[in-house]
Amino acid sequence: MKIKSQKDFFSGLMFTVVGVAFAWGATTYTVGSGARMGPGYFPLMLGILMALIGLGIMFSGLTVETTDGEKIGKWAWKQVVFILGANLAFGILLGGLPSIGVPAMGMIIAIYALVIISSLAGHEFKLPSVLILATVLAIGSYVAFIWALKLQIQVWPTFITG
Repeated sequence: MKIKSQKDFFSGLMFTVVGVAFAWGATTYTVGSGARMGPGYFPLMLGILMALIGLGIMFSGLTVETTDGEKIGKWAWKQVVFILGANLAFGILLGGLPSIGVPAMGMIIAIYALVIISSLAGHEFKLPSVLILATVLAIGSYVAFIWALKLQIQVWPTFITG
């Protein structure tokens, strides 16, 4: 069988692998039934749905004819590094790394770091726009998680709040 669109086939493969992994990971929790859903029910159904969508995309990559086969280009390593680095920085700043003595800096600083670092992955970087986006995201996160849901998340570094 010949792959007629590499982009569709491999993106479908990625969706399928991630969906199967989520579904498999969800089986370690109590799944329950449709009437009495357990904590594993939603991730299981989401994983199955994602895998089915991936299989559909893979099938279209095998059957739909394209002019040039839609070859996969080079990996965008700069974007991969900045996006993964932004998520890593967010996690470290939000929770700290007590094993090596890095304190938690809180949600607001973690959000600003996430937005600034991930925006470096784009083709153009405009600091005023990035800071506006980070501010809107920080305010929205504060309202949603701290004020509305009353979650116990550290908002500011301890050297500021005491």
